[in-house]
Amino acid sequence: MFVKKADGSLRLVVDYRKLNNVTHKNVYPLPRQDDLMAKIRRAKMFTKLDLRWGYNNIQIKEGDKWKTAFRTKHGLFKYLVMPFGLTNAPAAFQHFMNDLFLS
Repeated sequence: MFVKKADGSLRLVVDYRKLNNVTHKNVYPLPRQDDLMAKIRRAKMFTKLDLRWGYNNIQIKEGDKWKTAFRTKHGLFKYLVMPFGLTNAPAAFQHFMNDLFLS
């Protein structure tokens, strides 16, 4: 289904509730905002990153892509990268970011 955004453009929305209900939940911890602020309290330099498209940089494992399949009037499609709406997406993204900044 497509929903209209504030600017008038369309956003694809896929209902992943059934998939999320049978997904083994990833318990990777997400950082708390107050903990993050405490870590940077004495920092001398800061940077701001736009991570809006961050999910689109995390590829879905080859054998799992079929699980994201959805149908429109134009055909059957599947995601190649992590979409919004998957129950483990925030944890997977945080794990990716932690690995990225540690290396």
